[in-house]
Amino acid sequence: MSAIVSMVLCSLLLSSTATAQETVSPSLGIVSDEQKQFVSAHIDGEEAFSYQYGDEWAIPHIHPLRSPSGKLLTVQQTEPYPHHRSLWIVDRVQMGDLPEVDFYHCWKNYKEDGKPESGYRHFIEHVGFTKRSIEDDRIKIGVDARWIVNETEPILDDHRDIEVQRLGSGEYLIDLSFSLTASYGDVTFRSDWVHYAWPYLRMHPQFNGEAGGVITDDQGHTGQAETNEKYAKWIDYSNTVDGVTEGLAVFIYPDGEKHKWLTREYGTFGPRRPDEYSGSGFVLKQGVTLTGRVGVLVHRGDVETGRVAERYEAYIKESAGAED
Repeated sequence: MSAIVSMVLCSLLLSSTATAQETVSPSLGIVSDEQKQFVSAHIDGEEAFSYQYGDEWAIPHIHPLRSPSGKLLTVQQTEPYPHHRSLWIVDRVQMGDLPEVDFYHCWKNYKEDGKPESGYRHFIEHVGFTKRSIEDDRIKIGVDARWIVNETEPILDDHRDIEVQRLGSGEYLIDLSFSLTASYGDVTFRSDWVHYAWPYLRMHPQFNGEAGGVITDDQGHTGQAETNEKYAKWIDYSNTVDGVTEGLAVFIYPDGEKHKWLTREYGTFGPRRPDEYSGSGFVLKQGVTLTGRVGVLVHRGDVETGRVAERYEAYIKESAGAED
């Protein structure tokens, strides 16, 4: 996209709302709207994804997450699991004498106008942005959040760094790092093997296994039966929709540990933490931070033609080089 086109894009976006702010480069753009409460990443003039933190949602999350051709890869709210939120981070936790809260299963975690019975008492509060910039040909977004129980009691500080790399032809890679800090007291994690992934993704029905989508891991295993609760370095979810094959893969950043996965043919999947912190209770002591990191590759083609294995190796090599 030329610089002139970038400026035209800015003008159109600014005219839509007085609170919008834009940062653009010839190929990358950031659109922020504090009134509508979202920040969007744009690649070559098209929206790639948005970070949603509106008050109507109990859980900040990424939606939409679009394919190279602009299709919805994930779904924000669906049945029979209306608590799923496209790409999101939650858990089941308890601090001290406060109630045990399953942030994943907050069934009434959406506030609807005119329905006072809807809503929530426990939520993840968006605190603010630490970064919204384009640097080194990457979109960089930093977010601070706080996990709240009983409407007012903070139990965890949450920080997320989102870095986006343009790969060309509408493809892109999101490098997502996140951390939870027990700033207010010891926090017990009580998530079981079924009801958590870190992070969770929910594929749009047009891409899920029930519509012909294929789950594939780094060892060539396919489908829920061969990948669920199995160790893998990455998992890809791809399908052909309207004659175009596209998908996304999630890469686990190498932390020296093996990770199992949760996978579902209906579209939900995501990696787990290392076994020591997965499927059984553990205590995060006050002042201690629990971290996670994944790469999310949005690609053309299937797992083979999308060069998922090759791009995983490139992600690992580049990530390791950045830390040297």
